[in-house]
Amino acid sequence: MLHIHYFAAVREALGREVEQVELPRGVTTVADLIRHLRGADSAFERMIASQEQVLVAVNQAVTGGDGPIRDGDEIAFFPPMSGG
Repeated sequence: MLHIHYFAAVREALGREVEQVELPRGVTTVADLIRHLRGADSAFERMIASQEQVLVAVNQAVTGGDGPIRDGDEIAFFPPMSGG
């Protein structure tokens, strides 16, 4: 089971903050998970298509598309942060 959290504009676009998803067969990386979610959830597809950039963290560490995913991981999707 993956524990997926959505933050800020991503949360607003999806209309949900958290969900649990059974780790799909063949999903071993962040890119695999994004492809799976895009195909399985039209709201996720629209959100990804409308955002310039979405960051992903696995177990609270920001990672790229090749970041590994394992059962039990915590995944977070969030927009880039700006500071001043």
